[in-house]
Amino acid sequence: MKLTLWRDEEELAKPVTAAHQRHDSRTRLYLEVEHEGVEGYGEIDPQPFSLHGDPSVVDVIQELDGVVLLQVQSAFAREGEVPSWTRIARFAGPRDASGPAVTLVEMALLDRELRMAGECLSDRWPVRFDTPRQVTTSLLDATLGVEVPRDVARVRVKTAPGVLGAREVAFLESLRCPVLLDFNCSARSDADVLEQLASIPSSVEIVAVEQPFSPGNVVDHARLAEQTPVLISLDEGVRSLRDLDQIVRYRAATIVCVKPARVGGYANARTMLERAKELGLRPYVGGFFESPFARSVNRALAWHTTDEPSDIGDVTTSSDAAHDFTSTPTGFGLGPAKGLLEKSVLVASLG
Repeated sequence: MKLTLWRDEEELAKPVTAAHQRHDSRTRLYLEVEHEGVEGYGEIDPQPFSLHGDPSVVDVIQELDGVVLLQVQSAFAREGEVPSWTRIARFAGPRDASGPAVTLVEMALLDRELRMAGECLSDRWPVRFDTPRQVTTSLLDATLGVEVPRDVARVRVKTAPGVLGAREVAFLESLRCPVLLDFNCSARSDADVLEQLASIPSSVEIVAVEQPFSPGNVVDHARLAEQTPVLISLDEGVRSLRDLDQIVRYRAATIVCVKPARVGGYANARTMLERAKELGLRPYVGGFFESPFARSVNRALAWHTTDEPSDIGDVTTSSDAAHDFTSTPTGFGLGPAKGLLEKSVLVASLG
């Protein structure tokens, strides 16, 4: 078995400014698992620096190169066969970088397993929902503006504490679409959120306020939920089944964002999405500005598990990525082209 890890940098066509960082480019890590002439590919898109419990790209690479890939190789050497993708979530350790690292390996192994079996992802995850699409923009960008396609059901809008001015309000009104206000853990008090909500006219449909306070802080989110009819959504605070139980116990939120790379892979994400619905929550599939390749897998997961608007549309980059990915008859139906991998930086090769 051979494991090959690449690193690629992509510039977003339109930067998105959040409360504590600006998303203008993305590092994409690609992993190829090859054995007996059959390949499988995975992708994750770590943040440039560690923030709110999400690790930096450097941390993730170190976790992959120094821990996870060695674990996979060791399992192969010990057992004489490629490990099943369903086992990989158990390889995660206590470090923040473990979740994204095992997600990358799990995804590549799932792709290869499907190709070996001559199956498509939809054979394993049949479509059960017509999941609407959500797009992301920001009130914090110097130039406000976003084109909202007709099939978009909701817009996540990055924001920060403060009463909105006429310019920001006019932008929200121009969206003509339900809005999820994403504070990205920037609020320090209930007033930070309530004052902003009060400055938004009723002509703007605010579906929810997302993650105003720090991850794990269910108490403050629960208190805020009691003071406003606007729903609370949690993102950075959703990492495990235990988090879901705590959210319900404290009545801290109604909507939850489940990001596969944050929760330790697609097996975990699928379990959490189903559990969230059982608990009466409204879960959606989130993302980290992935390429069309990884977004196609997120889309399949969303179509199989939820009808809540999700981050399943393609992310536009400044480069022409039309030839970066190729169609495949089995597996995920899409994969990174050889040309994309050849122009990427080789990070590690084992086996």
